[in-house]
Amino acid sequence: MDHLKISPTLWDGMKRVGLARNEVIARAQLPLRTLQEDTPVSTKQFFALWHAMEELSPDPTVGLWIATELRVGQMPPSFMVAYHARDYRDALQRVARFKRLCAPEEILFQEGKDSGEIQLHWNHAKSTELPHSLVDASLASLLELGRHGTGGHIRPLAVSFSREPQDERVYERYFECDVRFNAAHNGMTIRKSDLEMPFLNYNTELLQILDQALTSRLEQHASKASLSEQIQWILRRRLTAGRPDIRSVASELAMSERSLQRRLTSEGVSFQGLLSRTRHQLALEYLSDTNLSIIEVAYMLGYEDQNSFFRAFRLWETRTPSDWRTENRATQ
Repeated sequence: MDHLKISPTLWDGMKRVGLARNEVIARAQLPLRTLQEDTPVSTKQFFALWHAMEELSPDPTVGLWIATELRVGQMPPSFMVAYHARDYRDALQRVARFKRLCAPEEILFQEGKDSGEIQLHWNHAKSTELPHSLVDASLASLLELGRHGTGGHIRPLAVSFSREPQDERVYERYFECDVRFNAAHNGMTIRKSDLEMPFLNYNTELLQILDQALTSRLEQHASKASLSEQIQWILRRRLTAGRPDIRSVASELAMSERSLQRRLTSEGVSFQGLLSRTRHQLALEYLSDTNLSIIEVAYMLGYEDQNSFFRAFRLWETRTPSDWRTENRATQ
């Protein structure tokens, strides 16, 4: 759902980099009740808050320093649990699992033979709408998690941003790795050896307590959405890794394939219909980003070749992706 509560950790981080909460809220044109804790805001309002921080701060890389100033003891339970994980891999997996309790943001963590890749996704926004400082803070906070948790100096293999190049040397100094701009995703690649580094504050008993509480909240959170909405959320997250099938989605929802099909039928939808609808929505979002080529968009939607994407897009929009992009650009 498109709402989130602003963590006290963020207000503290802003204060530590010299930004006043009331000034940021005023610049973002948010209601004064936002000053109160537990006041929910939409993704659009949350982005406005970060854009306001960028406008008020003299440092264009303020997001990096907000993340490095965050205090572990003030973090929400959904992030705090990660600091007591077994190792860096376990910590990232826990953050990815519980992140949606904090915001309509998804952290996709996939591990290959020699490394693990992290990608950031916001469910109610286009990639072109993301505040640069928010992306910076999100990636930096995940790196700080590894550095503080292990007590070691973890350096990513690579960091990618979907935006235009900006202050490249600052990012290279902080991340200490190859930093790519104009990429298909905002993300970070971590060495397998770093993922296996143990955490200093690993605590089995505390993990069990926090995990049970957060799992209960996560189940309550998921129950507020229809099955169709839950499936579309999973599809959005999984499409870039290939075409997800009904069996894998059913497994993630902890139900049998047969039960999933039966429940979808009761809602009057089909799995293939939801897959097509999700691809259509994502296609329009990706095509709006002119930094992405048509081939990249087809790949990100899980198509094996560009022609398959073209055929599907003609059914959705009665025109080619290139024609749609040209017409959309003309109306902006």
